[in-house]
Amino acid sequence: MTFETVGFWVVAAVLLASSLAVVLTPNLFHAVLYLAAALVATGVIFLLLDQPFLFAVQLLLYAGGVVTIVVFAIMLTERLVGERIRQTSRHLINGAIVAAAVFAGIMGFLLKAPLATPRPEQAGDTTASLGRALVGPFAVTFELLGVLLVTALVGALYFARSEE
Repeated sequence: MTFETVGFWVVAAVLLASSLAVVLTPNLFHAVLYLAAALVATGVIFLLLDQPFLFAVQLLLYAGGVVTIVVFAIMLTERLVGERIRQTSRHLINGAIVAAAVFAGIMGFLLKAPLATPRPEQAGDTTASLGRALVGPFAVTFELLGVLLVTALVGALYFARSEE
């Protein structure tokens, strides 16, 4: 068993535990912190797949930007409402059934796959081709993501302003 395999299973366990904590934690602020842990673990998966650029984007954009905006939104909303916001999982049984069905489907595909598939060689640095894709066919999606983040920030500023 290689170091890479052990690292993957450790990161997978952290990702699974933090993902479950996001759904099952009643405190909304703690759920966002667990979400940040899940996003960082997802970034580490990218790093284990030899994609440092995607790791950096995952950390900066999602674990850094989105989680920060959500934390500000929670803090500002709690201040406006005047009480702590609790999250409730009303359809826990239905969600568990759907999650078990999806898990069974994924395991069915994984069990049919060959066990020892050699890892393909990397064709050089993929950052340049990823950059071309972002400013090429995916430019509109990339720009819409930027507009979404700016809109969330403007909304947080709107809620943060005083009534005076």
